[in-house]
Amino acid sequence: MRDEQVWRYARHLMLPEMDETAHERLQSGRVLVVGAGGLGSAALYYLAAAGVGHLGIVDHDIVELSNLQRQILHSTADIDRPKTESAAQKLRDLNPDVEVVCHQERLTEHNVADLLADYDVVVDGVDNFASRYLLNDACVLHRKTLVEGAVLRYTGMVTTIKGGESSCYRCLFPEIPPEGLVPCAAEAGVFGPVAGVIGVMQAAEVLKALAGFGRLLTNRLLYVDLLTMACDEFKVSRQPDCPIRGEHPTITELHEAEITTALCRECQAGVQGRRPHWDAELLKRHEPE
Repeated sequence: MRDEQVWRYARHLMLPEMDETAHERLQSGRVLVVGAGGLGSAALYYLAAAGVGHLGIVDHDIVELSNLQRQILHSTADIDRPKTESAAQKLRDLNPDVEVVCHQERLTEHNVADLLADYDVVVDGVDNFASRYLLNDACVLHRKTLVEGAVLRYTGMVTTIKGGESSCYRCLFPEIPPEGLVPCAAEAGVFGPVAGVIGVMQAAEVLKALAGFGRLLTNRLLYVDLLTMACDEFKVSRQPDCPIRGEHPTITELHEAEITTALCRECQAGVQGRRPHWDAELLKRHEPE
């Protein structure tokens, strides 16, 4: 490490787990963040600040005024600018040692394998179920580590999936929820700080995964409610009937998930209240006895 890097990362180097060897692992790490919105903003800032050597950003959207309440990588001057470009500029300003690559495109079943190929860890910062299930399936099939996060209203969740080793998102929710069941942020709203909290937790998981210390959220899901300042942890066991990780998998190649018309069993209890897909009451159904 150069002298200026030792000074930049001095507070990390004081931690026994974050010695120079750990920092060398971070500097050689390659992380793909899919979505430069609320979750991606917080995750990317802390990954760049920590010195992760190569960051890829996937997003096809532009900055809008309504984004700025929670998407802290962007500013008023960035409105109508591609989110990848806005994010890359801020990250390079923060840490010139970090290589930032922009992928100005929408994640699809046709490009996901190529996008994942050069990266060690993937961060899910998407805002739709089709992309979330596609990322899960791709990381399982290609044995990539995926740090999953989602937010809605005052709540959020985070879990880490080691493709081909741990349980996955479909072990929790086998099928994409029916159209209209789960409100999106535009319908239900998002408390700005919850995006920051979950995004920072995702960054922490990535740093631990790259540097090789601590306990990851594999086979566990952390649920956070900022309205009550409560956290719950749920065990996520690999399910025998999981369509991609089960004993008889039905998903063996990538297809972009489609909105279903019938209610899956995990969603039926949430119809009346239109709960988030990961609502704590629903998650308790998956907790081992």
